Amino acid sequence: MNEVDMDSDSSLCSLKCPTLTSGSLIIRPFSLIDLTAFTAYRADPNVARYQSWTDYHYQDALSLFNSTHYQDFAKAGQWYQLAISDQHELLMGDLALHFIDNSQVEVGFTIAPAFQGQGIAAQALTRLLQYLFVELSRHRVIAQTDCLNLASAALLEKLQFRREGHFINNVFFKGAWGDEYLYAMLASEFDNQYPEHK
Repeated sequence: MNEVDMDSDSSLCSLKCPTLTSGSLIIRPFSLIDLTAFTAYRADPNVARYQSWTDYHYQDALSLFNSTHYQDFAKAGQWYQLAISDQHELLMGDLALHFIDNSQVEVGFTIAPAFQGQGIAAQALTRLLQYLFVELSRHRVIAQTDCLNLASAALLEKLQFRREGHFINNVFFKGAWGDEYLYAMLASEFDNQYPEHK
């Protein structure tokens, strides 16, 4: 793991905030220069379809950035957003992490439309799992997805997450009740499935 130094664009960062690399991808804290691109893809109706928001504006992105306390990274009960970029700082998508407690983490992922279908989410999420299981010694990682989000479910199953639950009409979402899948992976399963990342 490489650590992040404080600079003017990532003033909330400290040494607890990771920068991870995987091939040409960089997984890192957000900076102010990311927010225009972040707003653009979150405002895309196809991206927002299975997300909690409908409309998304720059002020929403700025509020999220300002409320993400990177200096307390991995604090139980907190959410953090990490950018996925190339080596030229081009924002391709993001990963969300919810440190449920000191043993379990929930993850989410969003890829900008221009970069979908290129294996970016799988590569970034695999590297994130390695960080969580190997470097942070977490016990269990979960992910939830709308049952209609077939691409998200397919990605989690490709990465060998187990489908632990199918919740029926458990969430009132954009004017209607919806179903969700719960996926999970244990550290022991990651060790068995990804021995090259141990």
